[in-house]
Amino acid sequence: MEKNTIAVINGPNLNLLGSREPQVYGSKGFDDFLPELKLLYPHISYHQSNVEGEIINLLHDAAKNCRAVILNPGGYAHTSVAIADAIGAIDIPVVEVHISNVYAREEYRHTMITASKCAGIVTGMGLNGYKAALHYLITWADKK
Repeated sequence: MEKNTIAVINGPNLNLLGSREPQVYGSKGFDDFLPELKLLYPHISYHQSNVEGEIINLLHDAAKNCRAVILNPGGYAHTSVAIADAIGAIDIPVVEVHISNVYAREEYRHTMITASKCAGIVTGMGLNGYKAALHYLITWADKK
């Protein structure tokens, strides 16, 4: 990966996009969406893991090799102090994305531990939330 690369890291169950609860997450899989994102910015590396420790390792690697991260931690957003600490330990901007509007869902989803360490958060815009995060990162994040 080159330092101009932006890493997209998706967490647990996001490998099931397109088939998992399409009324909440939509009917398009991430592999079908990724080319749209790369049209906007070709230097994207994509990773998905259902394992907390692997997500932490991906964040550490991104700090060495990338200019920024778009992170959808999935359910770990509400539970993982370890991922929050990993975000806080790296020196590149991280924008957290949630496909659904977490504030319109169950109350336990309203607390996002990981978001407190991020440069920003996008929620409820479907897969287009990744485009919004990307736009922020390539337009504004380097200027701060």
